[in-house]
Amino acid sequence: MPQLRLALNQIDSCVGDLAGNAETIVAWTRHSAEQGAHLVAFPEMALTGYPVEDLALRGSFVEASRAALFALAARLDAEGFGELPVVVGYLDRCEEAQPRYGQPAGAPQNAAAVLHRGGVVLTFAKHHLPNYGVFDEFRYFVPGDSMPVVRVRGVDVALAICEDLWQDGGRVPAARSAGAGLLLSINASPYEREKDDTRLDLVRKRAREAGCTTAYLAMIGGQDELVFDGDSIVVDREGEVIARAPQFAEGCVMIDLDLPAAAPEPPSGVVDDGLRIEHVIVSADPLPAYEPEIPGGHAERLGDDEEVYTALVVGLRAYAAKNGFNSVLIGLSGGIDSALVAAIACDALGAQYVYCVAMPSRYSSEHSVEDAAELARRTGLNFRTIPIGPMFDAYMESLKLTGLAEENLQSRLRGTMLMSLSNQEGQIVLAPGNKSELACGYSTLYGDSVGAYGPIKDVYKTSIFRLAKWRNQAALERGQTPPIPENTISKPPSAELRPGQVDTDSLPDYEVLDRILEMYVDRDQGRDTIIGAGFDPDMVTRILRMVDTAEYKRRQYPPGTKISAKGFGKDRRLPITNRWRETS
Repeated sequence: MPQLRLALNQIDSCVGDLAGNAETIVAWTRHSAEQGAHLVAFPEMALTGYPVEDLALRGSFVEASRAALFALAARLDAEGFGELPVVVGYLDRCEEAQPRYGQPAGAPQNAAAVLHRGGVVLTFAKHHLPNYGVFDEFRYFVPGDSMPVVRVRGVDVALAICEDLWQDGGRVPAARSAGAGLLLSINASPYEREKDDTRLDLVRKRAREAGCTTAYLAMIGGQDELVFDGDSIVVDREGEVIARAPQFAEGCVMIDLDLPAAAPEPPSGVVDDGLRIEHVIVSADPLPAYEPEIPGGHAERLGDDEEVYTALVVGLRAYAAKNGFNSVLIGLSGGIDSALVAAIACDALGAQYVYCVAMPSRYSSEHSVEDAAELARRTGLNFRTIPIGPMFDAYMESLKLTGLAEENLQSRLRGTMLMSLSNQEGQIVLAPGNKSELACGYSTLYGDSVGAYGPIKDVYKTSIFRLAKWRNQAALERGQTPPIPENTISKPPSAELRPGQVDTDSLPDYEVLDRILEMYVDRDQGRDTIIGAGFDPDMVTRILRMVDTAEYKRRQYPPGTKISAKGFGKDRRLPITNRWRETS
């Protein structure tokens, strides 16, 4: 059986940074070559970053991507890696597609190429284009219609891109028809809770369908609201895992594989789903037999809470770094939400780059101010206290506000103060709102919703408490001081905008609320279905009405890390002006 040493490089690319991404690809190709790789691969659109969104419709960017690809091929050759085939994702355009109504202008394609000996020896485009959740690939791309196969060291390697594995048909059965010994799929599949299990089951299933060893290479890092968790996987033809990469970590998975020899005659013709085989021979002869040195490895899986927390840290770190920010500003109230955001920020950026301000009013409890100061002491972040009393009194003297208007004024004063400090000192403001509050509109526009990023925007309140407890426990296990004061976790949640206020004055208990929200928001289940699950009809009616009428607020909330299958943003697109009600 021919042998092949495969290098899967799960790297972090930045959208639009063609030069920086190319530099990363060269560096990891060098590393792969030093480890004796015979075939090197990089993720989907690694050269351009992913997703490029409407940049795909800009002809100048498409041409820049194409030029960068050819320049990358030449550079790899010039640096001595010309004999090493490299698979890399990039943005291309279809030369044959004729302009037509309903097709993206310029016929852009989500593509990949095989680079060898200073040139581009094979290109292909994604066949299945996702059009759900955060994906709009029908808007941006035209599909590929080929079954790319490259012969490397006597092994036929079939190539695919992300959704080509997630959808039935297409390149997976075509790989079997083409007699491939290895199916290599490059991906930029965003993180979601528990997706790693779904992904593993998928790769196992596709390997059995393709009838060959299957390698699933994933991206890591973050792009706006999306986080990529790596977790690259290699399974044999029976679906048994032979290598699995770490989650949320840049690196190279290197593995020695014994693979079936390619047929004497290269495959040709049209196979499944009308895909035409495009076969390129890079190296026809198998390698002399060698003793495998790299059998693969199985990186330890993260627990559920650690996985989510790590995703939140990676998302914030990527957003700050890729947008040129090195410090953040948080209104630290002593409550659980701002405490968790502060802990995430310290882990993402370092405590020296986290600035927090306590802004007590006449209604702020003494223990909340103490809890905020205690968190600052435990973490070492930058902390100060600026009471809003004088400003509040001046407004009240002029406006004579009462009730909800008086409560919201306090929040807006805090928001104004944070944005003013941000303008003066240069930190970006982090909004501390959670998914439960955003769903119900339990937040103040231009108050606690101000900011450049919302790290816990897609985290329900019950999960906020669970993550805070996990972070403290993780600190204890490492011999460190838990960052979040126990009183912050144990006390009843409160906005502290009026005497004795607690969240349950306005909202149901979070354990109940979050279960209803998960059914309505995440799973799009209607009122009758939710009531049928055993929830009180009046409570369901009230909650659904709050969700429906708060759409205008959510539309104005900053972006934040997506960890669920349906976050507020591109996943869930509802009209603001909307008279349909589940409760009517």
